[in-house]
Amino acid sequence: MTAACAVREVTCVRGGRPVLTKVTLDVRSGEVLALVGPNGAGKSSLLGVLAGDLSVAAGDVELDGRPIGSWVPRELARQRSVLLQANDVSFPFRAAEVIEMGRSPWAGASGFADDEQALSAAIDRADVAHLLDRPYTALSGGERARVSLARVLAQDTPVVLLDEPTAALDLRHQEEVMAVARRLARAGKAVVVVLHDLSVAAAWADRVAIIDAGRLVACGPPADVLTAERILAVYGIAVHVVPTPDGHVSVVPRRTEFSDNVSHQGDEASYTHEQDRGRDLP
Repeated sequence: MTAACAVREVTCVRGGRPVLTKVTLDVRSGEVLALVGPNGAGKSSLLGVLAGDLSVAAGDVELDGRPIGSWVPRELARQRSVLLQANDVSFPFRAAEVIEMGRSPWAGASGFADDEQALSAAIDRADVAHLLDRPYTALSGGERARVSLARVLAQDTPVVLLDEPTAALDLRHQEEVMAVARRLARAGKAVVVVLHDLSVAAAWADRVAIIDAGRLVACGPPADVLTAERILAVYGIAVHVVPTPDGHVSVVPRRTEFSDNVSHQGDEASYTHEQDRGRDLP
């Protein structure tokens, strides 16, 4: 596998504070890389750096072997596509029109001739054919997420960056989105996915990178990275890491002793240690 993009000793500052500190990471063609970590750890900031949307205070960022700052916007849009957490559109475009926006970077290029094929494949992969004539602003959060994913897929770039693509989806569509990510990787694309569900990351990613307080804690195969000890150290919660029948691992919180597992402070605690000891929560 070759590095489609890379960060080297990258530090990124936002709002006067560092959100990434000396991060070094390769993103490889032909694999799914999952970025995981607690809220505010710097996962989305790292994705923004990889996309060229966030500047860095120190370090180097490369896309296809070139400094990311050397790419002009249209070239950049043909090389990498980005699905953001927020899928807002100000005007009531039809879903079909939003998806077609993914082809705009290719206007005037030889790839523009493949519009119909790219759009059809994107619509099928995201399972949004039944939404095409509806106003985007009238869609549910999950429907918007899938239409936005179809727009990214229609862009048809070698690098695909997805920020929490499963967050608003039901179980079936979560699995379908991750299956799409795997198919993209098998086709030779580099796919980076920000995820909160560690079990989903373990099931679908080739490598998992844990980010905590802006630093890269570990990166490697899911079974090597997602250990109970490391998860306790990063997330502050005790878990079971158990093998699944299909050969992956699943991360399950230890729920028997609630107050021993999750820390509460002051009057906000719903359960005291004495109330909860020896009692399983529903």
